[in-house]
Amino acid sequence: MASKLTSRLFELTRLVSSCQTSTSASSCSGRFTVKHDRQNHRFTITAGSGEGADDCAVLKYKFTGQKEVDLMSTFVPETFRGQGIAAVLSKAAMDFLVEENLKAHVSCWYIKKYIDEQPQQQYKDYIIP
Repeated sequence: MASKLTSRLFELTRLVSSCQTSTSASSCSGRFTVKHDRQNHRFTITAGSGEGADDCAVLKYKFTGQKEVDLMSTFVPETFRGQGIAAVLSKAAMDFLVEENLKAHVSCWYIKKYIDEQPQQQYKDYIIP
């Protein structure tokens, strides 16, 4: 179990430290700007000046088919928690599915929760059960 936890911690550290990359698109949701890094298959939000890698929230996805993705995980640093950051990232990912007409498997528990809590249910048609 310790090696599994160490492995997960290493992956999260790698995600956060690699947060400073070029992006192909960005959108603003309230006070946070979401950047879509298509090359590395992720959405990010960086707090403040964006200088600290510890201030980077990440939603990762991967393509599993020509028009299919897996929404794999969200990571929000402790300093961001409780501010709706994961919801902003989830919305950006779901809007990406709609814009690109993609279908998604959802591996991340938080993204599943986000989709279930949407009153309009507009994203349900893009989810593969």
